[in-house]
Amino acid sequence: MFSFFKKSSDKPAPREAEPIPETTPAVPSVTEAEAPKLSWAQRLKQGLSRTREQLGKQLTGLFRIGGKIDEVLFEELETILLTADVGVEATQALLDQLRSRVKKDKLTDAHELQSALRDALVALLTPLELPLDVSTHKPFVIMLAGVNGAGKTTTIGKLAKYYQAQGKSVLLAAGDTFRAAAREQLTVWGERNGVTVIAQEGGDSAAVIFDAIAAARARNIDIVLADTAGRLPTQLHLMEEIRKVKRVIQKTDPQAPHEVLLVLDANTGQNAVSQVKTFDDALDVTGLVLTKLDGTAKGGVIAAIAKTRPRPIRFIGVGESLDDLRPFVASDFVDALFEDNAA
Repeated sequence: MFSFFKKSSDKPAPREAEPIPETTPAVPSVTEAEAPKLSWAQRLKQGLSRTREQLGKQLTGLFRIGGKIDEVLFEELETILLTADVGVEATQALLDQLRSRVKKDKLTDAHELQSALRDALVALLTPLELPLDVSTHKPFVIMLAGVNGAGKTTTIGKLAKYYQAQGKSVLLAAGDTFRAAAREQLTVWGERNGVTVIAQEGGDSAAVIFDAIAAARARNIDIVLADTAGRLPTQLHLMEEIRKVKRVIQKTDPQAPHEVLLVLDANTGQNAVSQVKTFDDALDVTGLVLTKLDGTAKGGVIAAIAKTRPRPIRFIGVGESLDDLRPFVASDFVDALFEDNAA
């Protein structure tokens, strides 16, 4: 079986990563991670500050007590939602629901629309609130994909910490063989948090991940987190390579990978929607991770994804620390959008 990857004798075999010099960019370790001073709700609110500023402040002015509900109000609301990256389709769906709510409940005061909009957003996003169940297979293979800079490698480190905290054993596959920094960063995550990393200098990404899964099976590991090389959706030849990685994974288990996670940078706005469509067409994406909700992102893009290409949002990340990656909860997310700055 392994001869498939040994056609060329000049390629080094995949191996467990060795310690690397301290010059490698540092990443937090379990022991270095301090208890967060802010609650998760507070950090989420902080991370969504840009969107909340666009939505919260403008909506407060729009939905003022005593204001009139008319077409002018709906036109202004449409502009606000589009500016927050909610997207054309989701914006239209939300406006239609609000018009229906006004008619049904005979609303007359603009102030009453704010809670109606919140309810509509929660209803739109709740179907995406599907926590990932990793208990169905062992090892449970999670393949991560995304464009360069989206935060894949950092997300893998945080996921390793998250599952270790649940008592799960984890193995990392450094499948981004094209970028040495990614392999080294993943090695540091493994070294400092006691997680085995299967890596190789250069060579075939699929071979590294294949060997990692075999090692996990032999060692009775619960979860394999497999990194892949970042690529742009427009690079068709590179998208074909990542399809190959998935096909090779399926040689170890026809049902694997059991989860294909697409990592999205929240700062890319509507481009994130295009990435979901392209990677989903290529890989059948089963879940999303939205990263870098760090105060500059426009979190409204989640609504656009929910309407145009709905896929479960497994996790969202609001910062750089190990504990800043949590499962997505629709109501918490919407509350952070609407809570005013004085709260």
